[in-house]
Amino acid sequence: MAGAASSAGVLLDSSAMTRQRLGQHFLANPGWRAQILERIGPRPGDVWTEIGAGAGEMTRELAALAKRVVAIEFDPRLVEKLRRATAGLDVEIVSGDVLKLDLPRLLPPHSRVYGSLPYYIASPILRRLFCLGPWIEEIDVVIQREVAERLAARPGRRDYGWLSVLAQAHTRPEILLRIPPGAFQPPPKVHSALVRLVPPGEAARLGLESVERFLEFAERAFAHKRKTLVNNLKGDYGAESVSAALGKQGRGPKARAEELSVAELAQLWKDLAP
Repeated sequence: MAGAASSAGVLLDSSAMTRQRLGQHFLANPGWRAQILERIGPRPGDVWTEIGAGAGEMTRELAALAKRVVAIEFDPRLVEKLRRATAGLDVEIVSGDVLKLDLPRLLPPHSRVYGSLPYYIASPILRRLFCLGPWIEEIDVVIQREVAERLAARPGRRDYGWLSVLAQAHTRPEILLRIPPGAFQPPPKVHSALVRLVPPGEAARLGLESVERFLEFAERAFAHKRKTLVNNLKGDYGAESVSAALGKQGRGPKARAEELSVAELAQLWKDLAP
């Protein structure tokens, strides 16, 4: 990660070291911020929750276009900058870890969520948001492009896996914009993408007894991606039962999880239920 050098040219300053520790990359380029705002389309009546508000660059833009913003930031030093940057705007600042905060209490009903998520915790944050159901109208996040492609991947594609099933069970993912490293400061080593995730997803129409139990099943189905479903699931259900359940869908015993849609995996789970 880039950072400010000392006179000896070898030490990072304290704020740069904090960014490195937290995996933060700030969207410093105003042109890219404008493109993101155009894609997500803030409306005058919107209430936004921003995750990882940083020093407030996007917070100010959202607050100017929407009704209200709840801005969440973990780094105490950035929280102070955020307060100064949003003075006089209808912005509620929350200092804390989004994975530990009481989000149902903090998020206004029908919140739209925006965030530029640290790459190393993007998946846990998304999983937390997916569980909030009616609190969230829409999620628009900037994440690593590889992760965005997994979220939106369809069955049979190389990127399709358990993360695809998780996202598509809860929401309808769509990649809105691909963003190069140079849009950020410091530039990350990977490309990014803006992805929109709108609930509800497939689970809402499938009549699942428990979405969480189905997702646990799907995680086992994808446990070893190169192995067949029979091999991945035989420890729980027995090879013959898995083969028979696949046969009901017209699939042979060599079928892999990556070939099945969310609906087909859900039917397999139902057929294997004791």
